[in-house]
Formats: sequence, C-alpha cells, structure tokens
Amino acid sequence: MNTTTFYIPQLADIEKAAERLQGVVQRTPLLSNLSFSEKYEANIQFKREDLQVVRSYKIRGAYNRISQLSQTQKENGVVCASAGNHAQGVAYSCRMLEVNATIFMPAPTPKQKVDQVKFFGKNWVDVVLIGDTFDDAYHLAQEYCQKQKAVFIHPFDDEQVIEGQGTVGLEVLADASEPIDYLFLPVGGGGLSAGVSTVFRQLSPNTKIIGVEPEGAPAMLKSLEAGENVVLKDIDKFVDGAAVQAVGAKTFQICKQNLDQVITVPEGLVCTTILALYNREAIVVEPAGALSVAALNLFHEEIKGKNVVCVLSGSNNDISRTEEIRERSLLYEGLKHYFIVRFPQRAGALRDFLVEVLGPNDDIVHFEYTKKTAREKGPALIGIEHLNQEDFEPLLERMKSRNYQVEYLNEQPNLFGFIL
Repeated sequence: MNTTTFYIPQLADIEKAAERLQGVVQRTPLLSNLSFSEKYEANIQFKREDLQVVRSYKIRGAYNRISQLSQTQKENGVVCASAGNHAQGVAYSCRMLEVNATIFMPAPTPKQKVDQVKFFGKNWVDVVLIGDTFDDAYHLAQEYCQKQKAVFIHPFDDEQVIEGQGTVGLEVLADASEPIDYLFLPVGGGGLSAGVSTVFRQLSPNTKIIGVEPEGAPAMLKSLEAGENVVLKDIDKFVDGAAVQAVGAKTFQICKQNLDQVITVPEGLVCTTILALYNREAIVVEPAGALSVAALNLFHEEIKGKNVVCVLSGSNNDISRTEEIRERSLLYEGLKHYFIVRFPQRAGALRDFLVEVLGPNDDIVHFEYTKKTAREKGPALIGIEHLNQEDFEPLLERMKSRNYQVEYLNEQPNLFGFIL
C-alpha cells in the first residue's frame, strides 16, 4: 500500500504568516484597470506586487521562513542562491531580522541586480559571485551550507515560503468587492501559485485559477501532463523570474491539486505586454511580472463580462533589456523581418531595391553586407520594419517579381540567433 503523504498548506498557517508580515511588507493594492477592462470587456484588476519594497512578492516567503528560525539557526546565518528577486527578498529580510546571509549569484549577474541585493541587505549580507549559471551558484551554495551548518532558504519549494507567498491571496480576497471569476497567476518554481491557490480553493472555490508559464520554460505544464515532476533539458531564460528547469516537489503536488489550468504564453507576447503596460499605464514590470496580463490575450472570449484578477509579480526590470524587449515584441507582432538578400550583379541593384521593392510603410532598420571584402556584390543582411502586419506579403511579392534571391531568417532560429 502506498502511504506517501504530501504537504498541504493550511489556511491557518497562511493567516499566521500574514500576521508576521504586518509592518514588514506592503499591503499592495488591488486596482481596477480601465484600458485593459475596455479591451477585454471585463472587470480586469491588477494585484500590484510590483509595488513591494523589494519590487516583488518574494519578500513575503523569505521573511516568513527566516523569522521562524531558531536562535541557533539565526546565529549560524542563512544561505540562498538567486540572480534576482529571491536574493533581494532574503537580503531585506535578513536586514530586518538582523541575520547574516551569504547569497550566491552567478558571476555574469548584471551589476544592477548585485547592487540592489547589497542595498537591501546592507552589512548583513555577503554576496558571492561564482559560477557561470544559476545551477553552478545553486550547487556551490548547497555545499557551503553543509560546511557552515547554515540554513538554506529555498526560493519556492519550502513550506514556510509557500505560506508566506499565500498571503497575496488573503489580501486579494479581502480587498475584492465582488466574487472573482478568474485568477491569473505567474508560475516559475510554483511557490506563489501553490500558496495563493490554496487560499482560493478554501475561501473562493468557484474562482477559476489559471497558472501562466513562459512558452520557453513550461516546467509545470510538462510535469502536469506527465503526472510527475519533469526536469526540462533546455529552456529559454528570457523570462528569468519564471524560467526554471524543474518546479518544486511540494509546489507540483499542490498545483496539481489546485490549479484549474496551466497555460504558456510566447515570450514575444510577454514583451508586447510589457510595452503596453508601460506606454498605457506607466507600469514597469519585469517579464515574469507581465505573464498574467499577457495570458488575457488567450482568454479574450472566455473572460468577457467576468471579474478577473491578474497578479503583477514584480518590477525588477533591467533598463538595458529595453531594446531586446522591443525587438521581440515587433517580431511577435509580425512587424519586423530579417532577410539575406543577394542582389543582381549589376550597377544600381541596391538603388532599385530601395525604390521598387520597399513599400511606403517599410523602413530599413538594419543593413549589413555579409562579405566585407565584396561590398555591393555579396549578399546583404537586411532588417525591415512595417507599420502593419499586412505590409509583409506585398513586400515578398515585390522581391519575387523582381528576381531578388531572398532568404527569410525569422523562421530559421539557428541563423536568427546570431542577429538578436
């Protein structure tokens, strides 16, 4: 007989976590959004965890976990591995609780993120930059823990971390003026979705709970489909706050029980959503913070007339990524295209291309001869941006009718990777 038991969060423990967090975390607002409500013909509300003191919900789980350590454990200090929000949550918690922390971050971590961790932790935090990847930093952090007899603060697969993240759900339900029909939650390792879904299953059982993952890192979706925790071999790390190779053992079991559906959204749609939130609402979110709002695009018909809540999980976006975000958005929207063009070997071929092939809404945004020693004779790499998606097919027809040899790169990822 199988006697395996799984951890099931208790509402009472999440309520106790909320008491511990009073005066430490912001009670972030639940705000109705006019423009997205009009777009989707629904009452769209944003839970603004991007407004937390460390600009993400991660402070909730980190503080709840560290605050319950024994005095001896606190004296030995804590350790975590993170390149982002979890590191900041741990750093700020340790500063508040006066506990020493050693935070392992991959060596390539942007300086801005390292500086933020040091700022939130002050003299209570020692940052160790080591390894080429998160996995490298994670394994070294585990080894360090064992040697120092320190407590490892897991970013998501920990009971008290899950309970801390679940306090987001308590606030949403306390602030909602009407029953919530749909709740969209970003899913990375599963800590937030496990904790919040537990609250909703007990206090708002009729709410449909949708977990949202990036298309390039569908760890929870693949695990649910397989019926067991799956480790992804390769992932797209662009949505870095939610791109994991494997979800937690505990979080998988909870989400398997609580979530009505897990979906993925393309990274390009995430980028389009980031730009829409910034341009329309002056809301700055990181890629993971935009997942829940991006998912609305896939539920347009289903959510009409409904009360919908999206959790905006964080706003730690590096400004240096802005150009990449815009590029991915344009590509997803079908407004930017790259070609290798082999011009006819005759004088004026390039001029004719500009005059006869480009349409009134076509703009060359990238031009480079691929053979530096055979300029004006070798093939050229050309990037063209449109005003409308409908401009693409006529451009292809004009290229074909004038006998230009063209290789379209957007659908060739092996070649396309050298451009972006």
